Amino acid sequence: MRLSRRALLAATTAAASLTSAPPAHAARPGRRRTGFENLAASGYEQLRGQRCGIVTNPTGVTRDVRHIVDVMHADPRVDLTAVFGPEHGFRGTAQAGGSEGRYDDPATGLPVYDTYLKSGRPLADIFTASGVDTVVFDIQDVGARFYTYIWTLYDCMEAAQLAGKRFVVLDRPNPVTGRAAQGPVLHKEFATFVGRQPISQAHGMTVAELARLFNGEFLTSPVPLGTVLMTGWKRSEFYDAWNLPWVPPSPNMPTPDTALVYSGTCLFEGTNLSEGRGTTRPFELLGAEGLDGRWAAAVNELGLPGVHFREAYFAPTFSKFQGRTVGGVQIHVHDRSGYDPVRTGIALLVTAKKAWSGFGWRADNWIDKLTGSTRVRTMIDAGAGADEVVASWREELTAFRRIRKNYLLYG
Repeated sequence: MRLSRRALLAATTAAASLTSAPPAHAARPGRRRTGFENLAASGYEQLRGQRCGIVTNPTGVTRDVRHIVDVMHADPRVDLTAVFGPEHGFRGTAQAGGSEGRYDDPATGLPVYDTYLKSGRPLADIFTASGVDTVVFDIQDVGARFYTYIWTLYDCMEAAQLAGKRFVVLDRPNPVTGRAAQGPVLHKEFATFVGRQPISQAHGMTVAELARLFNGEFLTSPVPLGTVLMTGWKRSEFYDAWNLPWVPPSPNMPTPDTALVYSGTCLFEGTNLSEGRGTTRPFELLGAEGLDGRWAAAVNELGLPGVHFREAYFAPTFSKFQGRTVGGVQIHVHDRSGYDPVRTGIALLVTAKKAWSGFGWRADNWIDKLTGSTRVRTMIDAGAGADEVVASWREELTAFRRIRKNYLLYG
């Protein structure tokens, strides 16, 4: 992957007239504002005279947990004419791998279009049929490559360009900080909806920064892109620093603690172990029938920074091992700043394979889609340790970090 100067210049030029820092009167010193808060404070200046549609889900809320669609629909200063729902749906009624379909929103009467698993020309046709001039995006991300909302962003940007629409991203914090990119970089031959383009497993970016990266590096033709930035966000901040309400972005992302571990423990979706779906602590609880305290002991012996592992037993109410008691570990992060979720996830895979003779990868090698290549699976099968696996992606991660720097918007 290399930095395309032509694409970067085109994206920067397109963004220059649209990217919005907050107006001078919008924020008092030290006050934090999301992209939507700055947009509203400006009187929706960036959307004036435009028929707008918004790609959002239940996370698109104000500090007093009103949905921004309801707020914008009631405000005569903005012409909101359509809503576009991603995976799980605009109002969040669908489980993983589902959507709400096409319907009229009972609360506002607005038409809601389904974008899930749609891309390219079919998605562009939806934008055209909706009659909007500008597509707005406001969804809370969790910082992991395989969390599908960032690829909804990518697909919608591509489709908006094909349909001749403007695209505006309202920024929100990366809940697990924007300090660094971590983990393996996707190899293009493994591109799916859990990873369209070669970024690292934990990207350490906001959605506005990702939109700039997508526009400058990956879209064949850049879309006219605007980004409404946050006020006061620092890359070192975790979500709780902002005193924002947490609305689960998806049914199995109940808390910011889930997001903290997710970019590592989601890898267990690629195994025959439970990743904790069907419990109150998904991605923090991991286990299988036949596992016991030996796994927790083995991974604790590694002395991984910032985290302890507790022997745990649980019975998932759905998904793997539904209704059956399994043994495993619960992850307890005691130092968020020192914790490395990707390295921890790899260490858990390595020790689980040694501690449990029943360990296996999903038959479809889903682990390769999650990690972005065959490397993690084949190295662990060959007996490699966690540090050896982590070292194997150092060169490609360094290259991605170099490109990533060109698109960061906050200090």
